[in-house]
Amino acid sequence: MEKIFTLVQTIATAGVFSAVSFWYGFMFGRESARKELGGLIDNLRRGNSDHTSPPPHT
Repeated sequence: MEKIFTLVQTIATAGVFSAVSFWYGFMFGRESARKELGGLIDNLRRGNSDHTSPPPHT
């Protein structure tokens, strides 16, 4: 017997996938920003004037 997805099931599946994708993207971006800011703070504490990371985008 072939399983047939209804419109509601398809939308629900797409919604769950979208929510999970958003969560992982948010957490990855947050961790990346934390590491970058941690490096900038360390450079400022050491008094280094040479920046190893690119300037922030405006």
